[in-house]
Amino acid sequence: MKAYRPLLFVAACTLLAACSHAATSRAPAHASVGAMEPSWSERTDTGSMLSSASLLGKPVYVNFFASWCPPCNDEASDIEALSKRYASRGLQVVGVDVMENADKAALFGREHHLTYPLVVDDGTLRDAYQLDGLPVHVFIGADGVVHAIRIGELTKAEMVRNIRAILPSKGHA
Repeated sequence: MKAYRPLLFVAACTLLAACSHAATSRAPAHASVGAMEPSWSERTDTGSMLSSASLLGKPVYVNFFASWCPPCNDEASDIEALSKRYASRGLQVVGVDVMENADKAALFGREHHLTYPLVVDDGTLRDAYQLDGLPVHVFIGADGVVHAIRIGELTKAEMVRNIRAILPSKGHA
């Protein structure tokens, strides 16, 4: 047994180092204002994959919706207009269809002429953002930090105010 002690010691130290690095380097399990957004990777309505890692470096407006939600339908054209208006400033809008399927998400996108990606959430994002109602609007800085989580329908002016807060500071439009 004495012969194995150095080997066991090295194995234990390696395991401890790996666990402590993993615990400090990843995003929190639940979203909160002022913290890094939770890490995720999900399929879009077109079948491609989209992840939080691919959005890092861009200001991001995440809109949680469902096709059956009246306020979600009411807001869709304003969100699309703002997506186009602020695209030149780097804004990436992502729609997240909560617990529906790709067909419903695609139909919602067509009905509202949406050009931004629509994620079909399998419950991962719903749980990460602890949703208990719709719509929900999340505004994330280019650094991946959640700046605001707004629950319920927003006016276009409220959307603009939150978008401007995450955009680079030069030349507000």
